[in-house]
Amino acid sequence: TYDSCEVHPGPNLNMIVGANGTGKSSIVCAICLGLAGKPSFIGRADKVGLFVKRGCLKGLVEVELFQPHTNIIITREIQVVNNTSTWFINRKPSTLKAVEEQISALNIQVGNLCQFLPQDKVGEFAKLSKIELLEATEKSIGPPEMYQFHCELKNFREKERELENLCKEKSNSLEKMRQRIERYKQDVERYHERKRHLDLIEMLERKRPWVEYENVRQQHEEVKQSRDKAKEELKNLKEMQAPVARKIQEIEERYKSLDMKIRDKAIEIKDTSQKCKQKQDALEKKDKQIEEINQALRMKKDAEMDRQKKIHNTRKMIEDWQNELETMVSENLQPQIDAVNNELKHLQEERANIDSDVSDLRAEKSNQNMEWKRIGGCIVELDNIMNMKEEKLKGKFRDTHSALMWLRQNTDKFKKKVCEPMMLEINMKDNRHAKYVENHISSNDMRAFVFESQEDMEKFLLEASSHRFKMLIKTGIRMRDRWKLKVNAVCAPAESCAEAKASRPIEELHRYGFFSYLRELFDAPRPVMSYLCFQYHVHDVPVGTEKTKNMIERVIQETKFRQIYTAEEKYIVKVSAYTNKTLSSNTSLKAAQFLTISVDTDERRQLENQQQEIKNILESLDVQLTALFERQKNLERRDNELRQQKKELLERGNKRRQLESKIAVKHDSLREMEQDAINLEDESQKANMQIKEINAQKARLVTELMHLIKDCVSLNIIKADLVLQSASVAAEKNRLELEYKAANVQLRASEQHFRELDERKRVLMENCRELLKKARQVCKLTPDQHLPKEFQTAFQALPNSLEEIDAFLNEEKSRASCFTGLNASVVEEYSKRTQEIQQLMEELEEKKNVLENYKQNISQVKEKWLSPLKNLVEQINEKFSSFFSSMQCAGEVDLHVENEEEYDKYGIRIRVKFRSSTELHELTPYHQSGGEKSVS
Repeated sequence: TYDSCEVHPGPNLNMIVGANGTGKSSIVCAICLGLAGKPSFIGRADKVGLFVKRGCLKGLVEVELFQPHTNIIITREIQVVNNTSTWFINRKPSTLKAVEEQISALNIQVGNLCQFLPQDKVGEFAKLSKIELLEATEKSIGPPEMYQFHCELKNFREKERELENLCKEKSNSLEKMRQRIERYKQDVERYHERKRHLDLIEMLERKRPWVEYENVRQQHEEVKQSRDKAKEELKNLKEMQAPVARKIQEIEERYKSLDMKIRDKAIEIKDTSQKCKQKQDALEKKDKQIEEINQALRMKKDAEMDRQKKIHNTRKMIEDWQNELETMVSENLQPQIDAVNNELKHLQEERANIDSDVSDLRAEKSNQNMEWKRIGGCIVELDNIMNMKEEKLKGKFRDTHSALMWLRQNTDKFKKKVCEPMMLEINMKDNRHAKYVENHISSNDMRAFVFESQEDMEKFLLEASSHRFKMLIKTGIRMRDRWKLKVNAVCAPAESCAEAKASRPIEELHRYGFFSYLRELFDAPRPVMSYLCFQYHVHDVPVGTEKTKNMIERVIQETKFRQIYTAEEKYIVKVSAYTNKTLSSNTSLKAAQFLTISVDTDERRQLENQQQEIKNILESLDVQLTALFERQKNLERRDNELRQQKKELLERGNKRRQLESKIAVKHDSLREMEQDAINLEDESQKANMQIKEINAQKARLVTELMHLIKDCVSLNIIKADLVLQSASVAAEKNRLELEYKAANVQLRASEQHFRELDERKRVLMENCRELLKKARQVCKLTPDQHLPKEFQTAFQALPNSLEEIDAFLNEEKSRASCFTGLNASVVEEYSKRTQEIQQLMEELEEKKNVLENYKQNISQVKEKWLSPLKNLVEQINEKFSSFFSSMQCAGEVDLHVENEEEYDKYGIRIRVKFRSSTELHELTPYHQSGGEKSVS
């Protein structure tokens, strides 16, 4: 409201009057902050820098306080950037602590709601409890010592309670100790009786180990005799087993000898069988050699027959060619061959030209195909970006996406072009500027379809309704909500506004930090741009930078724009209809969600046009290539015909020479075949000689094989005899081993019995030693010391068996256990408790004296505190009641106390009545209205 203000308060009550927003609270805030108050005391902001006027980097508060001799001037300079303050006292640099000391010396308490009550803290005053209200009153208007006395009383009362509790505890402890010492007298008597039982238990426990030792010693003697007897039996069994073991050893050696001979015979049989196998293989090899000789002879016979047939066929062929040569007539074919050669030459030239044309067309087609693929890749990349935008649309607005899919399948049903949702059609030139456009256009319009005609939009509505789409129709700037539906549609104005001009050129706004209008930041189809210019005036909304924000007040006053964008904020400017003053509000820009992905539609359209041109060129090239291929085919067919004609002419001219040459070659071949004749009789005689030699070798091999078979049979007979002997020896060996094992089982049982007795003897001996050692230890005797006579005499009076001793011992322990909690220190404990009782009585008397002194101090301080307090509250009540009476209401203030001794529970109670029909009610945060609380 103002940059600088100076206020001169007068004596008594000061009133500040003004309309809302004129800065009354600024004076209250300045008083609080200037007097070292915290921002939380005011309840408007949490940082001191936020109290400085918007657009300024620092602010200053100066407060002059009256003092009898010299006034104090306190100055506070607040920095907005780092939220710090600089303090001055009497215009000299100072610290916050020094300022707080000066304020406290003047009893100024801006944090006390009874002394300083800002408008925003009225509710908190009503929430103060009676106790808090009393303390705040004492601090604000009571004498300096009043609050101090109150604190002392609370401390004294706390100490008094502690002393009372302590005296009570000591009294209880004293009584308990007196009761316990009475029981100690009985415990001393019971202790002596218990001691007699314990002495008897000790003597029984001393005799018991000697009885145990004697019992174990007798067992040891019995086990020793049994062990000696078992040892003798074991010796006899071992002497009986020795002959059988020797016989088994002899049979075992004989069995091993037979087994060795059997293995040797098996090796000999194997070697002989191997030699037989070798002889059989040699016989088979000789049979194969005879077969190979016969096969070679047959092949030579077949070769000779083939040679005779070839000679016959060659002679017949020579005879036929000679007959043909004799019938041939000579003719001149050269003119016809020259004519064919000339035509072939013309055909080859024409074919070369066509091949060159085809090569050029193919190269051109390849280039066009490569360009087609490149453009197709670019379109796919753009489509991928568009798909990302569509996926975002589908995720955010599923109904809109469904309607989009339906529209793309039914575009032929509309007369004019229908634009897809704006978030798909709008393409940012720079994605960093997307936040301006999205904060300017509503989210409903961002997902709206744009129509150029009302008729098309109505048709879209009818068609979509039949497909159960929910629609929200919007025409121009007027929107009607039909059926509360979810898919938005808008109609562009009949007269296009896409080319609407801004109110002033952007160049004139550069000095304010503006760099563009909203319309220049994005591209969109003409209907979409027309609608946005008409509805949102995007052609006349400037976008600025941080420079614009820093001089925003000047920008608003000088440019008169209704909407302005800075780097991170949006400003809306309005003119008050009542005061004609310019009002502005600003909001932070939200991050862009829909337009951060952009597709250049012009580029895509150009790529599609280029692709169509390439398609037309490719079709033209295919037509030309087809024609050339057809011409090539005709020329190739004619070329083949001419070559065949030329071949026939050449063959007719060369046929005589060829026949003569063939006849000469066949004569040479015939002579070679006649020279290669085979003598079959000689070959047959050679083969018979070779077979005879091989048969002789076979006879020798058969003789050797028969000798080897006889040797093998005799070896098998010897081996069978050895196997029978071995089986007989094994049976005898098994019989003796079974007998030996049976006897051995009895021997092992005897050995086991002997070992058990020996181990038991050893254990009993150890037990005897341990029990003797234990008995001596119980009686406290040395190893070479005999049992004293007094122990022997005492032992004679006690039972002699373990059972009787244990029964007697348990009986005495049971009697002794009845005297629980008794020991030798019971007398000492009795004396000690007596001394403690005397000491506790002295301490109790001392604490009672201290408690009495505290009560006297409390009485004195209470008198100093309570009387002035009651007078103060009575004065407050008198004025409070008077003020309320003047308003035709009732009110009173009193000192509320439930227990006069509980000084921390004292409080001030405020009771008010604003209607004659009601009773006085205590002022609380909930009962009275806001106005009633403020008045109170």
